[in-house]
Parts: sequence; C-alpha cells; structure tokens
Amino acid sequence: MAKTVISAMLDSKTPPDVVIRAEPRQPQSDPTLGIPVQVDRQSTPKHRLVTIGDSLTQGFQSGAIFQTHLSSAAMIAHEMGWKAFRYPIYDSPGDGIPLNLEALARRLEMQNGGQLNWWKIPSALLELRSFLDRSEDFWERSADSLFSARGEINHNLAVYGWDLRNTLSRNADMCLDVVQNNPPKDNFIKQVVDHHNERAAIRVLDAARDENKRALTPLQAAQKLSTEEIETLIIFIGSNNALGSILTFNVKWSDVGYDDMDINDRYTVWRPIHFQAELDLIVEQVKQINARHVIWCTVPHVTIAPFARGVGEKVAPQSRYFPYYTQFWIKDQPFNPAKHPHLTATEARAIDSAIDQYNDSITNVVREGRKQGKDWYLFEMVELLDRLAIRRFFGQTQVQPEWWSPYELPPALQALNPVPDSRFFRSNAQGRIEGGLFSLDGIHATTIGYGIIAQELIKVMQDAGVEFYDSEGQKRSGEVQINFDRLLALDTLNSRPPRLVQDMINTVGWFDSTFSVMNGLLKSNY
Repeated sequence: MAKTVISAMLDSKTPPDVVIRAEPRQPQSDPTLGIPVQVDRQSTPKHRLVTIGDSLTQGFQSGAIFQTHLSSAAMIAHEMGWKAFRYPIYDSPGDGIPLNLEALARRLEMQNGGQLNWWKIPSALLELRSFLDRSEDFWERSADSLFSARGEINHNLAVYGWDLRNTLSRNADMCLDVVQNNPPKDNFIKQVVDHHNERAAIRVLDAARDENKRALTPLQAAQKLSTEEIETLIIFIGSNNALGSILTFNVKWSDVGYDDMDINDRYTVWRPIHFQAELDLIVEQVKQINARHVIWCTVPHVTIAPFARGVGEKVAPQSRYFPYYTQFWIKDQPFNPAKHPHLTATEARAIDSAIDQYNDSITNVVREGRKQGKDWYLFEMVELLDRLAIRRFFGQTQVQPEWWSPYELPPALQALNPVPDSRFFRSNAQGRIEGGLFSLDGIHATTIGYGIIAQELIKVMQDAGVEFYDSEGQKRSGEVQINFDRLLALDTLNSRPPRLVQDMINTVGWFDSTFSVMNGLLKSNY
C-alpha cells in the first residue's frame, strides 16, 4: 500500500481522480497473477507472434523509425526461429523518418572530424539543412515513399506516436487523406518531414484491409490475422497518453474530447478515468482476436526517460524527484524556471501517479481475463524501467521502495566500460562517456536496450509454454538467452559511438533556438 501523501506532494491543478502516491505502485511478481488457466495447444497457429503498440514496439530510435529489423518484436521472432515475421521498412536517404540523429551525427563527423569547434558551426548548420532537405524531399515528393510493396498484413502493427484512441480508430486511409490533403511546402528553414507520423503509419497498415479493401485499424488487422490463429499477441500501448507532458514540459490533463482524434492532441496526459474508458474499448476488441496467449504490458513512468533532465537536489530526503525537470542539454547552473521549459516535482509525481493507475487498470484487465479462462499475462515494463533508473533510485536507499532492486544487466553489457545505464547518451572522440540504454532522442531505447525488453518478454512467453527454435529448426531447451554480443555488434550507437555527440549536445540549444528543429520534431509526437 502506498504511504500517506503529504501536502507538499499535491498539485492544485491535478484532477481529483488522480490518486497521488508517495511511493510507486508495487509491480506484480507473477505474470499470471496466481490465476491458473487451462490452455488448448492442439492447433498449430500460423502467426506465431503479433504485436500492437507504439514507438517502443515499432523500434523507434534516435529520433527516427529505421532499423525495424532490430525492434524488440523482431528480436523475439529471431529467437523463436520464426523467419516469417513481417514488419515495415523505412530505407531512405536520411535513413528513416522523421529525423535520424545518429545518421546526422555521423554526417557531421565526416565533415568535421572528431571535434565540432565554434568556427565550424556555420558549415555544420548548412550540412544539417542539406541532410534534412534530402530526407524531406524523399518522404514528401518521392513516388515510392508512401508505400512498401503491398502484400500481406504486417505482424508488427505498432505505430510510433499512437495512443489508445489512435489504436482503436485510425487506419491507413485516414493517414493517406491527411497526406493528400496537405501538399508539401518547401520551407527553407523548417525542413522536418510534414505529417511524418501519417507517412510512417501508412507503411505499417496499408496492407491491412478487409475483403472489400476497407482499411483496418491495428486491432482489426490483428483480428483478421487471427482467422488463422495467433500464438502470442503482445499489446504495449499507453505511453503516448502521458508522454506529451515531458516532450512539451506542459501538463494538460485530458478533458472533453479526450476520445476525439481531431482535438485530443491538446492534452498531454490522460486522466485515469479517461484512460480506463479507452482501455475498456480496447479490451472488447482484443477479446475478438483469436490468440492463444496475450501479453499486456504496463506503461513505464515517462519521467524516467533522460530527455527530461532532473536539476537541483532531490526535494526532500524521502523524495525520488528533483525539484525541476527540463531539457537534457540544460545544466543545473544556467537553469532558470522563469526562462526554461520545465516540470515541477509535484507535476512529475502527479504524472507518475496517474500512470500507476493506468497500470492498475491493465493489471485488472489481465486478472479479469484469466478469471474468464483467457491465457492473458502481465508484463511489468514499468518495473523494468524503474529498476534501470540510475538517477532516481541507485545509491539512494531512503527513496527505494521495499520491492525495488537494481536490474542485473547481461554479462556482455556488464563487461563494457562504462557499463551502460539510463542516463542520456554521451560520447566523444574517446568513445561513450555515459548512458547506452537510451538512444540519442532521450526517449527510446538503443538496440541493446530493446534487447533487454525482448529478453524479459521472452521469459513471460516461456512461462506461457511458447516454444523457441534455433536457426536449424531445432527446439531450444532451458531458458532462452538473447546473444547480447550479437546485439552489441548490431548496435552502432554503442559499438561505434559517434564522436560528435557531446559537441552536438553542447550546441543543440543553439540549433533549436535558431531552427526550431528539436521543438518541432518533439511536438509532432513520437
């Protein structure tokens, strides 16, 4: 049970249905919640894995969706030995959409070497504009940019930036209407791809159509796939119902129209009662999907992402929160709450408390599903991130909940120097300085970070009795372990750290104030 809340933790703007907690919600240790279910395993499902989610399932990384073969979902399919797993691809001149910060860092490195001195900034800005212009031209003007080769419905049905309502209601034709009704405009300064989310979503869902060619939502697409049965369905949505609060540093609680996609972008965090109402609708659709096992993932505390940097000293000896959270490039000394965008400690606590209630609702979904005989499981993604949160809990016994313990990284990651952690990724000419689990946007995981997520989901799947096979088609025995040496070789951010990341962080504030690149990118939603 959460400790009693003191008045200093209360924010007068927080809605009454948000229950403010002094401690984070205690996660469930048993994915089955202790409720046994009889599972019929006589059939052979055609679709071994289907995923519904947002950027964290689609594989978004360093400001772009690009290496979708390295999403956590694709990693799981690889470990299953299932080569038929389908997902969209985003090959392009800028290596993804909307803005691949790692690719940009490497272009600047090629131009400037291992150091970005002040006199090189003008030429770097020209290279930045050229990089953005090439990507924008491809995605907004190329005849082939909207569609992958049309074929069968994708198994990874996740779309970055989508919240519960989008997952319920949006489809490829809606996105195509937005693109076609908003012809591209060539802005010399603001070169970020217009309507990039819709363009990316079309590649995910264009093949998802019924017999009459009508476009389907992700949930409807999964239902259509399930006519030939799905073995495991993973549902990981809800982060975007709170993520806007830290991307904009503005807490705007949902109100009238929370379920209307035409107006609900004005809200940055959903009230628990509204989240529950949307979740109830999703549950009813999931019940129509013929999946042997369904894994429901809890929502991580979005304030842990290093994009929002805590500044100052913790507000009280027993508090896990910093007094303010601001943009990652702003240091403690220059920070000025009258000047810089920020969240307060009370706002951060209110957001996390609302997310705890989201996760109570998701837990209840699994509980009720299992009581009805459905083989549904709970994956505590929130616990995984909390146990990796180095600035929130590590070395601070006075704020650690009784259930908390640090997450033990795989040996291949522990052997790295420095050991990867949840701080913002920084590197220079000597290599990685800190971070390593979050990519260059400070929100999404690196390849090894997605590997950790995949590893924990595999544990739940093995608990469910899912069988895994090697590349030769032989059944794997014992606990399935991801080869993190392999992932490290594929993780270019960690295996070959860009040499200019630290210099880019030092100048990104000036980039943003001059070109509004980061601000425009982030406000358009991940």
